[in-house]
Amino acid sequence: HDVDPNRIFLMGYSAGGDGVYQLAPRMADRFAAAAMMAGHPNETSPLGLRNIGFTIHMGDNDSLYNRNKVAADWKKKLKILRENDLNGYSHFVKIHKNKGHWMEGLDTSAVSWISNFSRNPYPEKIIWKQDDVTHKRFYWLKVINPLLNALIIAKIEDQIITIEKSTIPNMIIMLNDDLVDMNKKIIVKYLDKEIFKGIVQRNITTISNSINEYGDYKSIYYGELSISLNIE
Repeated sequence: HDVDPNRIFLMGYSAGGDGVYQLAPRMADRFAAAAMMAGHPNETSPLGLRNIGFTIHMGDNDSLYNRNKVAADWKKKLKILRENDLNGYSHFVKIHKNKGHWMEGLDTSAVSWISNFSRNPYPEKIIWKQDDVTHKRFYWLKVINPLLNALIIAKIEDQIITIEKSTIPNMIIMLNDDLVDMNKKIIVKYLDKEIFKGIVQRNITTISNSINEYGDYKSIYYGELSISLNIE
């Protein structure tokens, strides 16, 4: 339908806000930014939001289910994440004074804020935190057997891929020429040890599968590398 996959946004109010809290971190690779209004996150974590914009709008008096207190807590969490990772976690949290569950339209300012963002489908760093609903792919990482609450932190610098942390032993690294020069050798490191060095070949199967998985013509990979980690 001629939609730009890098300009897709997620918004929700009340129970819809619950959904944004849930879906934005676990499906961040689909969105440019997300806006949560008057919802509750339940058990979800903000870790997966590193590479998208995320805004929260909440009434100061919206006390049912402690929605207002939880929003204030997420403001602190996002602030800490941003301070520790200045290239990630773009966010804006607004607690509207003297407003309850209905913010009288003040939350509509979220539209202009999220509109400033475009998705980066191939970020250099990924923080993938699984929830109680798991996924098999997140940006350029893939797992065959996802685990509840698993965490992978990985980054690409030049031709070096570093797995900084993982609670799951087996994963697939998906590559294209936006991420690395696939004509040259790449190195994969884990716990400061080199676990792979070589060229990852482009192949039609990976290209076809990555298109069919998402139907996203701006998120296509040319080759993949399966790795196994010795998780202590």
